[in-house]
Amino acid sequence: MKKISLFLFVGLLANAFSSCVVLSPKKYKSLLATQDSLRTGWGESQLKNENLESLIARLRKDTTGLSSALNDLKGKYSEMDSNYAKLKNNSSTEISKLSNDLKKREQRLKEVEEILRKRDEATNQLKEKLQQALLGFTKNGLTVEIRNGKVYVSLTDKLLFPSGSIIIDEKGKQALSQLADVLKQQPEINIAVEGHTDSQKITNLGQIKDNWDLSVLRSTSVVRYLTEVSKVESVRMTATGKGEFQPLNANTTAEGRSKNRRIEIVLSPKLDELYDLIKQ
Repeated sequence: MKKISLFLFVGLLANAFSSCVVLSPKKYKSLLATQDSLRTGWGESQLKNENLESLIARLRKDTTGLSSALNDLKGKYSEMDSNYAKLKNNSSTEISKLSNDLKKREQRLKEVEEILRKRDEATNQLKEKLQQALLGFTKNGLTVEIRNGKVYVSLTDKLLFPSGSIIIDEKGKQALSQLADVLKQQPEINIAVEGHTDSQKITNLGQIKDNWDLSVLRSTSVVRYLTEVSKVESVRMTATGKGEFQPLNANTTAEGRSKNRRIEIVLSPKLDELYDLIKQ
């Protein structure tokens, strides 16, 4: 607009001169002032135009950069979306697999619990049968109890052997025979015979050197009687000697030493079925 006004002013001025119109000094100064004002406006307009063009250039550059960044983000989003889809698919597969494994484990746990329940039930029944069969020997130091899922029949040495001997006496044979009658009715039971002594040193017992020897020889005497005389299956039997190292009482008194000198017959159910489950 100012540019057009400048042209009009110049045109009017030229027309005035060409028409040989003589301007008064006042009008002449007014025209010069208007010309200066138009020139100033023209300069300002050019400066604003340059600023606008610079701003447009920057905006275009920023737009180009934003467009590039947007394309990069779209690419990354597409990649993440693809990875998420794969992960979701893999997770579903893994979750399904874990769920199946968990069901199998739960089923196996139920089977193990059922086997253990049956074992405990059988152990309690065996204890009751033994207590009834050996009731007449409880006054002579025989006890029957359950420890750790096993039945322990404990017989003091005075019930089985003369002092310092490894030969079973008649009362002991009678107790073992009645015990064997129960054991032969329980073929699923394993039998471990453990010999125990007090801490007194062995003296004048011939070839028996120490408490280890005495405990082992007494346990093997019981095993031989149960297998050879009472006909309990040998494959079910184990004989061990514990010496003086698993006492029930302190060896400082005669009563304590008497309780420590004992034969323990440990009866445990066969758990082949349970072991097979554990191996799976």
